[in-house]
Amino acid sequence: MDDEQLRQGDRVLVGSALLTVDAVFAASIEPGDVVLGVAETGQLLRVPARTKMLVTDVLSRSRLAFAEMAHISDEAITRFFDVAAALMADDVVMKPVLSANDADVEAARARGRSTTRLVLDDKMRTAMIEALKMWRDYPSARSHMESRVDNDGFAVESWRAPLGPVGFVFEGRPNVFADATGVLRGGNSVVFRIGSDALGTAQALMEHVIGVAIKQCGLPRDCVLLVESAEHAAGWALFADGRLSLAVARGSGESVRLLGAIARQSGVNVSLHGTGGAWLVVGENPDHTRLHHVIVNSLDRKVCNTVNCILVRDDCDEEMLKMVVRAVETAAERRGVGARFHCTRAPYGVVADLVAQSEVTVHRAGSVDTERCVTEIPEHALAVEHEWEVNPEVSIAVYSNIEHAADLINRWSPHFVVSLIGSQEEEDALWAEVDVPFFGDGITRWVDGQYALGKPELGLSNWECGRLLARSGVLSGDSVFSLRMRMRQSDNNLSR
Repeated sequence: MDDEQLRQGDRVLVGSALLTVDAVFAASIEPGDVVLGVAETGQLLRVPARTKMLVTDVLSRSRLAFAEMAHISDEAITRFFDVAAALMADDVVMKPVLSANDADVEAARARGRSTTRLVLDDKMRTAMIEALKMWRDYPSARSHMESRVDNDGFAVESWRAPLGPVGFVFEGRPNVFADATGVLRGGNSVVFRIGSDALGTAQALMEHVIGVAIKQCGLPRDCVLLVESAEHAAGWALFADGRLSLAVARGSGESVRLLGAIARQSGVNVSLHGTGGAWLVVGENPDHTRLHHVIVNSLDRKVCNTVNCILVRDDCDEEMLKMVVRAVETAAERRGVGARFHCTRAPYGVVADLVAQSEVTVHRAGSVDTERCVTEIPEHALAVEHEWEVNPEVSIAVYSNIEHAADLINRWSPHFVVSLIGSQEEEDALWAEVDVPFFGDGITRWVDGQYALGKPELGLSNWECGRLLARSGVLSGDSVFSLRMRMRQSDNNLSR
């Protein structure tokens, strides 16, 4: 009806925010579309009617499957992971999956998209198989009593219980399928929404691995579902549906923050895996061999826990800076490329003199460019996460003392991973001052559930303020649960 038409200049009340409709947005709305306002970001979003219907149907099916999971034995769930792992290890089964992944990678490259986390190579495939086997061997905790409080005449027990449908939005990481199916171990169901870069790979995995394992083991057909849409609106609609029990967003940047805002506004529990980039602090007298290997092995590939910024003391000699530079260059040489350095004013001149060449060929998503090896940056640019494809890229700055190092980290880092190579005294001092959840004295790449804790990682849970969500910092399948309380009365005359 005309009087229901959204027009330019209309104002939409979302929470306490009034959002104004512009001409472009008003013209985009079609009959049946859903307008989603996000107070936290000040955005108005269009969810096409067909997309809303698709997501509503998928989540309805997922909720029914969740109810059916209560009747599925732990043994059947164990068999699912065993069968899925065997299917992934079967070259014949995986042939169409790998072909689909090749097509996804080629299409992504043609669009100038990053493919560093999209390629389903032997290493990723092995890690996915290992993740499935971990869940196969992991004990069930669906009927586990967490605590008991004994009172006069009665007791109250807290029992673990399944949470419900868990939604995952991620762009191009096929390994998330193996990790996230771990929520089945706790009796939950799962819904995936994956971006266009990896949609073909996801569809093939569902058809040839996940779906087959579900059928063979007698699990509910819809306990694992894929939203067959690459539209961002599908992720928005999924996270805006209050029937979702937990929303997990994998990735970084504005898209993850937007998804988190949508979920929170809709009353959906959320776990965000946001901006990454680890920081490394070089102490006064570090072990030189250890320092070299830590830097090299923290730059093996670009992921969230790759070292992004290196801090050295302002009174260190040129030889110390030379060791840092050489370690970064070694990491680059292992990849057959040159390194990129971004330095604040103090170390810039020295680092520029230490680097043999003034320019380097840099491989970025969709382009190969010639760039300066070393660039000078202001202090606030230490907050930039270098999203490199092939060429290791780091920032270098100086600090005067541990308090100053902590201040730089607390001011400019994503409050994520910090490592210090130095004395125990320096470590303890930085540990006390710095506001990060993951701290160590070695490589920064240890921050991973499967690698460090022996549990496939669903996401790094709500660490953005420098502290972990109390129940789990590394969100894994066994940490996705709710609690039910059960009262047992022993005194017939109990009365308040």
